[in-house]
Amino acid sequence: MTATAGEPLIGVINAGSSSLKFSFYEGERRLLTGQVDGLGARVSASATGPDGEAIAPPNLGAKPLSTPSEVLPAVIPWARERLGPRRLAALGHRVVHGGLRHSRPARVTPELLAELEALVPLAPLHEPHNLAPIRMALSLNPDLPQVACFDTAFHRTAPEVEQAFALPYTFYDQGVRRYGFHGLSYEYIASVLPTQAPEIADGRVVVLHLGNGCSACALKARISVATTMGFTALDGLPMGTRCGALDPGVVLHLIQQKGMSAEALVDLLYRRSGMLGLSGVSSDFRELLASEVLRARFALEVFYYRVACEIGSLAAALGGLDGIVFTAGIGENATPVRSAIGRACGWLGLELDEAANRERRTCISTPKSRVTA
Repeated sequence: MTATAGEPLIGVINAGSSSLKFSFYEGERRLLTGQVDGLGARVSASATGPDGEAIAPPNLGAKPLSTPSEVLPAVIPWARERLGPRRLAALGHRVVHGGLRHSRPARVTPELLAELEALVPLAPLHEPHNLAPIRMALSLNPDLPQVACFDTAFHRTAPEVEQAFALPYTFYDQGVRRYGFHGLSYEYIASVLPTQAPEIADGRVVVLHLGNGCSACALKARISVATTMGFTALDGLPMGTRCGALDPGVVLHLIQQKGMSAEALVDLLYRRSGMLGLSGVSSDFRELLASEVLRARFALEVFYYRVACEIGSLAAALGGLDGIVFTAGIGENATPVRSAIGRACGWLGLELDEAANRERRTCISTPKSRVTA
């Protein structure tokens, strides 16, 4: 690959609890991309070049790595070696929670980091891992500009009635409200709808982000008006290990009658519930779909039912429905999941084309379907 000195690069970092995804861009052209998985357990790394060809990933060394931030010191020199004299101009980071003040990306400053640290209790599985690579990059190069891009920012357009809980209004003023998450995913979907599905792009669309974390978002003319996650990323749809919507009285019962501590509740609701808790088999939909265990089938039926109910709720927020979009790992790859949800939405006017669904075409609804999928 040839390069011209001074051509700036933009690095993009998406850190999870046990993985780090990274890409490097020149303008809007992606030159390198890769990921490191299995941190703290069995670490694996992969990378691709500008044409999608597999290339050697960063050398992570012999020392076992347990956190995403430990990967960064290997990734940046690897990119510089691959891309020659190009200058790394900035790093962009996915940060799950931006709180009330941030409706757009923000330049990282010590003040911003302190503000985001205060939000860690609202996203304990994500926020610490999002912030650690920022701090690592600061230690490696304090002068390198860094930008935080927030999953909550896309939903700041939601009306106040969507954001409010029926608690005393002082809590609302203090920031106890529905924020919504997965906003970077929804923002991307909104940006490509005009080319991928122009017939519904400026209409009423429910986007289903179905992965290990699951949520749904109501878009009206590509603007978020409602979403299923709320104050934290626990709310809404059942997920791999998270419970989704839960009567708060259950939490009171577990505290008052079962004597559970706050730490035990965090572990239960974030790590031992959802598909894993219901099935007793796995949090992985691939394993659940392949399993003959009755509880695995039950977990899937609960999931389909809850997704269909939330679609109906979001259609009410939109005042009708023109389209449904499936995205993220399960939404993109799990044909049976799309099929079951599609059948459950028949009353809304969705008629799924099962052949198109099996073949993973872009449009998987029939030509006469009133709702496009």
